[in-house]
Amino acid sequence: MNRANGDDGDDVARAPWIPGPRRAADDHADLTADPGGAPEEEKPGVEPEPDVPVLTHGVLKSLLGAWALSACSPGETQAVEDHLTACAPCADEALRLRDAVALLHEDRDLDLDPLLRSRVLENCLGRRPARIPVPEWVTPYDAETARLDALLRDIGESEWHAPVRLKWYEEGRIVRRKATVAAVMGHLLAVDGLVSAALGLEDPLGAGTPELSPSERTEALWSGLDRPPNRSIRGPWRDQSHTLIRTVSFAGRGVADLTVTYKDFALPLRDSLLERAFECWVHADDIANAVAYPYAAPSGAHLHSMIDLAARLLPGALANRRRTGLASPARHLVEAGTPGRSLHLEVEGSGGGHWYIALDSPAALGSPEQVVAQVAMDGVEFCQLVAGHISPAEAAAGQDGDREAIGDVLSAVASLSRL
Repeated sequence: MNRANGDDGDDVARAPWIPGPRRAADDHADLTADPGGAPEEEKPGVEPEPDVPVLTHGVLKSLLGAWALSACSPGETQAVEDHLTACAPCADEALRLRDAVALLHEDRDLDLDPLLRSRVLENCLGRRPARIPVPEWVTPYDAETARLDALLRDIGESEWHAPVRLKWYEEGRIVRRKATVAAVMGHLLAVDGLVSAALGLEDPLGAGTPELSPSERTEALWSGLDRPPNRSIRGPWRDQSHTLIRTVSFAGRGVADLTVTYKDFALPLRDSLLERAFECWVHADDIANAVAYPYAAPSGAHLHSMIDLAARLLPGALANRRRTGLASPARHLVEAGTPGRSLHLEVEGSGGGHWYIALDSPAALGSPEQVVAQVAMDGVEFCQLVAGHISPAEAAAGQDGDREAIGDVLSAVASLSRL
């Protein structure tokens, strides 16, 4: 990762080594030579060391296209590849150019192997680990923004205006709102801006924007546009996500506990980026459904982290609903930090696990010894309930025990959703 703003200059961050383009067997071989009569020093496998020229950053950058096409001399190739290990912007550009060259082959399927990105990263990091690695708690956001960006690269101009029906749970019912693919990306841009503002970065709504809830920020961005959003919104959204990941990676450990305010509630940055990863996946799935594009759930580890965040938020959500009369009264209050009456939440499938939800106070501890009810759900279905895409009554949950407690918890799960 690199903070360099300019294209030129020598003080750039080091980047993982990128292997050069693979040469075809007949690109460089002398087919007229007699293999048996060639001198030893000219036989295959015994190549003299190339004379590596000393070139400026600007010249090396201009050679990236030729390097991707395997059109550089041996010395220029070595100079470019040495430069790519030290210059992150050029390394990023080299990867893009090399991928573009691969797509020029008409006899190849343009549907890329879904494991290609993982293999490239594993290869790069195996050769030279990143000097500034992405923190583990940021990887769900990194992965989900990359997956959504890959989807957006595949859709056509007209599909950016395809209708998307947004859904969330509010006041005991599912609320629907019509949007387009581009409008959904504007929504993600606006709400991710809360994290940007917390880090002191540029707010996409502009400097001096008052404190607004995620829904209010979205409405403000939509109403402030001169024309309906289109595919041009992808660039600012992707730049913002890259900047967030880069900034957090350079900031060090303490930044994980920085507070991100959503007007009505707040989360530490660690949980906020996990919540943003969850919403990115949910809306990517909305977009994929709108354009008939296959889209898988997050990896098991990332899905588990998202479910864990929702489970940790449930006691507070229950308490909020109880204060407004939407949940049953507490039955047995206990001292903070001690075990209390609990519901056993069993989430099945990839990313699943077991959680014990305190029912009477957010300060109590969930306890397997004091379980009064159990709910079993599939992981993706649980996340659909968290997103407000299905109602508590529609959740096909295995239920056992205190029916009132089960109803309160399922309703609290759905109440976590919003536009």
